[in-house]
Amino acid sequence: MAQHPENKRPKVGLGVYILNDKNELLLLRRKGAHGADTWCAPGGHLEFGESFEECAKREAKEESDLAVDDLTVVGVTNDIFEEEGKHYITISMCAKGYKGVPKIMEPEYCDAIRWFSMNQLPTPLFISTQNYFDSDPLCLCGSSVRFKKCCARPKL
Repeated sequence: MAQHPENKRPKVGLGVYILNDKNELLLLRRKGAHGADTWCAPGGHLEFGESFEECAKREAKEESDLAVDDLTVVGVTNDIFEEEGKHYITISMCAKGYKGVPKIMEPEYCDAIRWFSMNQLPTPLFISTQNYFDSDPLCLCGSSVRFKKCCARPKL
């Protein structure tokens, strides 16, 4: 790993996994230098003094125009972006409820927004999103089964 100044510390990011009534996951395709052409959940930086829930609600509204609720922390990942020299600790949250119709609110950062079946996630995924699913968390569908045994396998 490349050497970085000692005063450079990881930042805290937060991603919000939003599910619809079909257990489909909302993802946005990023554009720009950081994670260009990768798919990720709505999210961003945790601000000073902000709770995880406040951050999730703010970021979901800012990026997708959805008002989310029924939020739960579902994971934490350690995400190193070698090319950009960035390091994030990312809090992953799941929103079981939302109001509104998803739309791109920040076209300068994202160029697509779509619902995806949990067993047909797009590629490539943003590093923090890929790390989350690679960690084999409990499946977001609510089955209480690990993702790789539940939704990651193709349905027959």
